[in-house]
Parts: sequence; C-alpha cells; structure tokens
Amino acid sequence: MFAVGREDMRRMDHYAIETLGLPGAILMENAGMKVTDELLKLTRDKPDTRFLVFAGAGNNGGDGFVIARRLQDEGKSCMLIVTNTSSLQGDAKVHYDVYKNRKLKMVPFIEELIPDIKLLLSENVIIVDALLGTGCTGKLREPVRSVIELINSSRSRVVSVDIPSGVNSDTGEVADIAIRADYTITFVAPKVGFFLQQGPEHIGEWKVVDISVPPSIADELTLELPQVITENNAINALPKRPQHGHKGTFGHVLVLGGSKSYVGAPIFTAKAALHSGAGLVTLGVPEGIYPMAATQFPEALFWPMAETDGHVAVTSCEQELFNSYDVVAVGPGLSRFAGGEEWMKSLWHSLDGQAVVVDADGLYLSRDLLDIISVYDGPVVFTPHPGEMGALLNTTVQDVEANRLDIAKQFALEHRLYLVLKGHRTVITTPEGEVYINPLGSSALGKGGSGDVLTGLIASFLAQGAKPKEAVIAATYLHASAGENQSALHSEYGVTAPDIIEGSRKLLHDWTTN
Repeated sequence: MFAVGREDMRRMDHYAIETLGLPGAILMENAGMKVTDELLKLTRDKPDTRFLVFAGAGNNGGDGFVIARRLQDEGKSCMLIVTNTSSLQGDAKVHYDVYKNRKLKMVPFIEELIPDIKLLLSENVIIVDALLGTGCTGKLREPVRSVIELINSSRSRVVSVDIPSGVNSDTGEVADIAIRADYTITFVAPKVGFFLQQGPEHIGEWKVVDISVPPSIADELTLELPQVITENNAINALPKRPQHGHKGTFGHVLVLGGSKSYVGAPIFTAKAALHSGAGLVTLGVPEGIYPMAATQFPEALFWPMAETDGHVAVTSCEQELFNSYDVVAVGPGLSRFAGGEEWMKSLWHSLDGQAVVVDADGLYLSRDLLDIISVYDGPVVFTPHPGEMGALLNTTVQDVEANRLDIAKQFALEHRLYLVLKGHRTVITTPEGEVYINPLGSSALGKGGSGDVLTGLIASFLAQGAKPKEAVIAATYLHASAGENQSALHSEYGVTAPDIIEGSRKLLHDWTTN
C-alpha cells in the first residue's frame, strides 16, 4: 500500500478523468456513496444516530453534498451545514445543485446560528467533516476556523472525509487549528500527512475506500510514492528458519556498547537479538561493567573490552578479528568520550564487510566518518531519532521533523545506507531511494531502552539472513506493534524495554504459528 500527497493525488485524479474517461462528478458520487456506506456500518447498532454534515466550498464539500443526500435517502436524520456556496464550481457545484433541487435540509453557517448548532451536538450525533480536504495549506480563514473550533469542542464523534480539515496532506502540519477526527475515510490511498508531524494526532482510525480510481494509475504515471508497511509486509519480511538449522545457521551478533553510566542499554540490545532468533550474541562492553552485564544476561557470550575511565579504550578494537561475527550493532550505551571518534574510525577499518547497525552515540561518533561509511563493503543501517539525525546533518530537530521524508531519502541515497528515522511514525529509506512508512507507534516507545531493543531486532534479523530492507521493515513494525500491544496491558505510561522484548516474542509466536 502506498501513501500519496496532494499533487500526486491530483495527477491520479486527472488521469482517471482525462485518460480513463471517468467523469469527475461520478468520482465524487462514488466518494460520497462509499463514505455513506461506512457511516451506516459505524452506526449499525445505533440506528437512531443523527448526522450533521459540514461542507466547504471545494471538492471536499462536494463529497459532503453527496453524503448528506444519500444519508437522507437512507431515512437518516441529517442536516447539511454549508460554509460558502457562492464560490462553488465544477463537480461540487453539480452536486450542490442536485441537493438544492431536491429541497433537502440545508442551512448556512453563520455566527448567529452557533448556539442553535451547539444544541444539536450530542453523543448521539456524528459530525461529518467535509470542509477542506487535501487542498488545505496555511492558516485557516473564517468561517471555517470557527466551524472547526465548534466541532472540536463537541462531544460528538467526528468522521473526516479524505483528511481532517486543517491537516496538510503532504506534511501533516497543522498551521493553526485542525479537526480532531475519530475516524477518517480516505480515497484511493492514505495521505502522506497521516504519518507526519501532527497528522497522526488528528486522523483517528483511518480506512481507504475505492472510488473507481485504480491504484495502478500510480504505476502508469511512474510516481515514486512512499510505501506504508502492513502487518503482512512485516510477516513476509521475517527471515526463514530452516528446521535443520543450528546456532551457526541463525547468525552471530556482536553488540558493542555500554559505559559506566549506561550499563543497561547494550544488554537490552543483546536480549532483543537473542530473543528474536539470533543464534549467538556476544556482548562487548568495558571490562569494568562486564561482571554486572554477565550477571544480568548469562545467555550471552562476552568480550570484556579494555577501558579508560569507564569507556571502551581507544585501542580496544585494533587487534580484534571480526570475521566470526555476521552482524555488528554498535552504539547502545557507548556514551561520548575523548577519543571516541578515533575508536569508531578504528572499528570501521577493522570490520570485514559484515552488516553494521549504528545507534545512539555510535551515530554521534560517526558524524565525521560518513565518507568512510559510504564506501564500506557491507550493508549499513543507521537508526537515529530526530535529534541524532539533526546532529548528523548539523541542523535542527525542527527542520528534520518538517522534512522527514526528503531528509531521510536524500541521506540514504548520498551515503549508500539504510536509514531508520525513528519517531511517532518511523520512516525507512534505502540506498536505492525507496521510502517506507511504519503506520504504528505510540508514546509507550518514547522511553529509554526502546531504541536499544529496536537495534537488537534489526541486528537479529540481519544475522538470520534477512536482506537489509526486509530486516528493517520486519523489525520496526514488530517493535511498534509490540509497544502498542504492551500498552494495552500496562498503559502507555508503564511500558518498559523488557516489556517490548517480551511483546516482540509474543508477536513472533502469533505471526509464525497462525
């Protein structure tokens, strides 16, 4: 499944109308019909539910005219409230005229009517937001702004048509105010803005409906669209486990990290790797914290590394042979220390082309080594959060968040690596310029140790033979889904890194036995 932005959706609509010969008014009728069907399903157990449809002056409003008409044809109590009819044109004007000619219920939204409209709002009312759609950019003007304030202040459930009004369909940005929908019924494909910036906070549950615009048009137009990861994608991306396999078959992960201040981070990474299928895990930590790490995780093998002041010594990698490891995960708990960049450079020169997953301070210490990393003879995965991404690019978190897809895509292309840009909706990009969006995530993952677990999952799947793209797709989706599932048990407040590891194990069981 792909996600689409405003301009690409416009091109797809234009192709359907001009090349396939589908009249725009028919597409609008289909859109309104499909939303009406979803509204009827939503209220099947409450047949006395009333509807208020707020319609704007553009094509989104045209969808609203169809929805209001069809709801009344179904015998439902429905009031259409319009914000501006004087500027209607095209297909929206066609459906407005049909509605008007049938003398169905309609009132204009004017300030004097706000008290009366408030009286109509209750828990037994569903509000349909057909105000702006994908054309919204910048701050909102009146009367739309007042309408949105009114809707957001109500106790009624809200269903948005295509995208909540006020949310930018390309960036997810809310410049001023936006509808907070309980449900969003969208056409053809989810909009990119569903997954970026404030978008996820506004769309609620979302569903794609078919309005006769074939998704294959994207291929006809050779559009380069981000892909939205599904559970089936993640399951199919898991590495296969031959029944005759042994610990060598399933790979050997080396985790390099830890310091006197961050003992737990590399342990979480190692546990996540072993508990998700890696055959062997070696934990390389400063020798001073080795006894504690060994006590906490006796299942691992250990490399007590030479240290200086609680950190790995600058020379600790120089005489080490790495050819027995299939994957190296570096960074969890490593900390920043004098000579850290030199240590990291020494590590890169010592590796033998095995896959490398870089996280946390491993990313910070790699900032000036990107030229070396770009020509490394093996797959490389970077897993920054927005702050770490900003440090890699010498820019601000705000800039990263405002341009997540473009920044992630360009970085992966330029440095020939796989980038996992973490966030509320994680973005994955490949050296070939592909973009994937993880649609899952919650505040439960915003806690120390969560990223260390993700690093371990990625390293584990790589060690078991998954290709890099498949490894990051499976790991990120598994990680986020486990976080959501554990939130149902412990709340988003209470989930910890060990909970995510345990949740991942449970999900792997469910995915591979059903």
